[in-house]
Amino acid sequence: MNTYSKWMYKQFFKRALDFMIALMAILLLSPLYLIVAILVRFKLGSPVIFKQERPGRDEKIFTLYKFRSMTNERDEKGELLPETVRLTKFGVFLRSTSLDELPQLFNVLKGEMSIIGPRPLIVYYLPLYNDHQKRRHEVRPGITGLAQVKGRNFISWEEKFDLDVEYIEKLSFLNDLRIVLLTIKIVLGRKDVYVDAEKIMEDFKGSSVQREV
Repeated sequence: MNTYSKWMYKQFFKRALDFMIALMAILLLSPLYLIVAILVRFKLGSPVIFKQERPGRDEKIFTLYKFRSMTNERDEKGELLPETVRLTKFGVFLRSTSLDELPQLFNVLKGEMSIIGPRPLIVYYLPLYNDHQKRRHEVRPGITGLAQVKGRNFISWEEKFDLDVEYIEKLSFLNDLRIVLLTIKIVLGRKDVYVDAEKIMEDFKGSSVQREV
């Protein structure tokens, strides 16, 4: 794919493909949405959909949707218990199969996300990125991405961000197709996913070394 074709894909065709794929997937998977929603309500409580503000393209804040995977259990002071306690076996199953990510197809329809791109992280991390890492917001965030198929939660934050920038620099239809196929393989094999409640990845606290762009 030449430079012009890559530019056309990035500027026009990628968004059109995202919309069509998300719409078809939502229609085809509507029975699965209903089943998962009922199970979440029965096993984890309400609300069924977890909503959280995340930074998108150009750091514009949007509301991300997921099926909830943790309970709302609290201590005697009304404080939420640690994630390691609130993440149940059913929640582990949702995460390991990526079923909790299904509602993000509606974020794709709205133009807030893409099928493929850097994962949208929490707003709290925004001031912690160096200039190199901030480049991950040059494109729409994705449901899956290069970092997710190259190690997911088994690589460091710095490695993830390097892969995010690499994705942006090499963005093309063929690379997106490769990531989709690798994602399917990983999800079906349930590989490279943190599913142990005792091994939830630590928060990003900033990089000790500031990289030049």
